[in-house]
Amino acid sequence: MSIFSDNIRFLRAQKNVSQQELADKISLSRVRYSKYEDGRSEAPYELLIRISKYFNVSIDLLLTVDIRKYPLEDILKLPDNRIVLPVIVDKLGNNSIEIVPQKASMGYLSGYSDPEYIESLQRISLPFLVNGKYRAFPAQGDSMPPFKDGSYIIGKYVEDINDLKTGKSYVFVTLNDGISYKRFRAKKGKSVTVAADNPFYKPYDIPFGEIVEVWQYASGIFPEDFEPGHFEDYNIKDMFMQLRKDIRDLEDKVSGNH
Repeated sequence: MSIFSDNIRFLRAQKNVSQQELADKISLSRVRYSKYEDGRSEAPYELLIRISKYFNVSIDLLLTVDIRKYPLEDILKLPDNRIVLPVIVDKLGNNSIEIVPQKASMGYLSGYSDPEYIESLQRISLPFLVNGKYRAFPAQGDSMPPFKDGSYIIGKYVEDINDLKTGKSYVFVTLNDGISYKRFRAKKGKSVTVAADNPFYKPYDIPFGEIVEVWQYASGIFPEDFEPGHFEDYNIKDMFMQLRKDIRDLEDKVSGNH
């Protein structure tokens, strides 16, 4: 069973309809629908849209949140079905900074709005980060130097996507890519354009519908073996990375001509 399976079973029971009645409503056979409710098959995107519209619950919630833990009436009243961000405070009432573990970062996509999951995370407090809600995310790959594997990026929660500032760095939590750290380029239509600081990687667009959370870069935590000197020659690395990018662009043009 999965969160999605549990959710659609629960929602169907709340509507007091049979599997056959629901399957008819979304133009599906009862046998095929039952496989999704029993967790034997994964629903394709176009079917997720139909189920989402039928129950009036966002795909985001259907896939990632155990909605049995919340009053259904309250969920349906929320804009875009967004559950309020869980916040953990210490004994003095100060906000704590939860740390998303390196090895279980993908689990965050399932538990980001579950108060029990957030409460299970390790926490720290930093006296210079007090105004706003902060969370620490693991850095992965080489797209945003000087952060590398073993580093943590502390982000400040962004409530409205319209508050994103061009040129600023953010942690984007998305349905497809999970946790990624990128620089915001622009907003266009129903998506945002982001880019890595490493020029080897091309900018790309993230549709609004895939964005779960956004956190603006506030501070960083580096591993014990981090030495700033490792990045003093980063301009040289930039030259090689740019050369690789130019070669790749040239290959793309040549293949396009053919």
